[in-house]
Amino acid sequence: MSVIAPASPPTPSPAVTPASVGVLDQLATFRAVLWRDLFVTGRELGAFFAQVFLQPLFMLLIFGKVLKDLGYASDDFANVLLPGVIALNAFLIGLENTALPMVMDFSFTREIEDRLLAPMAVPLVAFEKIVFGAIRGLVAGIVLIPIGMLMLGVTWPLSTVFQVLGVLVIGALVGAAMGLTFGTLVPPHRIQIMFTVTLTPLMFTGATQFPLRALDSLPWFQVICAINPLTYVSEATRSLVAPPGVQSVPLWLDLLVLAGVFVLFTTVGIRGFMRRAMD
Repeated sequence: MSVIAPASPPTPSPAVTPASVGVLDQLATFRAVLWRDLFVTGRELGAFFAQVFLQPLFMLLIFGKVLKDLGYASDDFANVLLPGVIALNAFLIGLENTALPMVMDFSFTREIEDRLLAPMAVPLVAFEKIVFGAIRGLVAGIVLIPIGMLMLGVTWPLSTVFQVLGVLVIGALVGAAMGLTFGTLVPPHRIQIMFTVTLTPLMFTGATQFPLRALDSLPWFQVICAINPLTYVSEATRSLVAPPGVQSVPLWLDLLVLAGVFVLFTTVGIRGFMRRAMD
């Protein structure tokens, strides 16, 4: 009688790690994760647009409409204000929508653990957060353009549309990179204090309501504003659409500064993300 030998246990398949996954497959995973985040945003449009519109609309209403009707601001002030507020919206929404979800993912929801299990390198997981925050920031800047024009009676040349969109993309990316840095380096229990201490100075020293070169008589405040990355988003946008009489920082210098800031904060933010991911 023949004896049937017991079947040998199956050989376990090697674990799937980012190192064993090709670059194209990792990019496909990156797109899938990004699409999932965008899909979730589509289901929360009401809350998102409330965040996008409330603050900038009141700034445009008070500074651009009420003060002008009362005679405290000139008619030309709207041409200075609108580009700055649009730049502010793209920058801050990108920052907030990267920093706050990052804090929640690492401390409360722990959703980041699912992302880290995806077949994608850890730096790509961090960079997806930057891209997602920047997309929300870009949308925040774009939707404010026609509304601001109608409110303030401002018109821009059609030839500047794509250039303005390019500047807003860069500004939103810089804001999102700073948000990644803040969200990974600041302890969760101090994130509210960080926003309180950081956002107000960013808003009021970012040249959103005045050109940087108009501060020649206030050199100490001009230096403070020149340190703020938001200043160069505002100045780049203003240089494209403001009338010739408004002096702005040259566009090439704005883009050069923003590129350097983006590289710096992206590097620091990804390192902070990797350190938090390993904890």
